[in-house]
Amino acid sequence: MPSFQTRLKITGLKPGNQPEAVMAAAVEALETRHHVESNQLELAGGVPQLNLRFLVDATAYSAENNQALTSAAMMRDAVERVAVTGNLTVLRRNGGRWAPI
Repeated sequence: MPSFQTRLKITGLKPGNQPEAVMAAAVEALETRHHVESNQLELAGGVPQLNLRFLVDATAYSAENNQALTSAAMMRDAVERVAVTGNLTVLRRNGGRWAPI
């Protein structure tokens, strides 16, 4: 099964939401379609960034990429209910490297 990773910048919380709600929303959204292998919060250039790794069912290469992009957009929409987001990057594991799709 192909492995993908999302990196989503978080620039702020929406009123009435706790910081924990951000990761919870991201994981919950991705888990509706995929197995989430890992999730973590990092600081990238001083800005919080969610990193989630997930698996996509093996089909055709471009279909797998499209599925990952669609799921990442769905995850971002869920996170935007509780936080203000910035840049979203989707990467695919190719050999031993992560490459943007």
